[in-house]
Amino acid sequence: MPLPDPKPQARPHRPAKMTVYFDGSCPLCTVEIGHYARQPGAEGIDFVDVAAGDADLGPGLTREAAMRRFHVRRGDGRLVSGARGFVAIWQVLPRWRRAARLAALPGVTRLMEAAYRLFLPIRPALSRLAGALGARAATPRSGGRPGR
Repeated sequence: MPLPDPKPQARPHRPAKMTVYFDGSCPLCTVEIGHYARQPGAEGIDFVDVAAGDADLGPGLTREAAMRRFHVRRGDGRLVSGARGFVAIWQVLPRWRRAARLAALPGVTRLMEAAYRLFLPIRPALSRLAGALGARAATPRSGGRPGR
């Protein structure tokens, strides 16, 4: 009978994946998330289409909140939204790290958040325009307003 190894085998540490929650019924959002998903480094990110009725959102995030505003759950479980969510993605994607560094400058993320809040009310119209130009939603919306 072999004796157990007194030294446990070291397992490589794999950080938990980041999770990006997006409105898959929004053609504009789907195009943007598709861009991020094709980037080197995106294998470290799970992309969850919130418009799909069975989406697992984890603790602290409702479907309604996730449909209204962009959310990211960092690998440590912390939930961030809006501009901070985009910066979190940029920090993971090598081609976007320069943008993440710029966002880290004093006041930049605050300005980005202000711009994001101005964008939110016009997102439905921009999404319809993107759809008219050929962008397709990941999850077709049945009824209701597209791209909410």
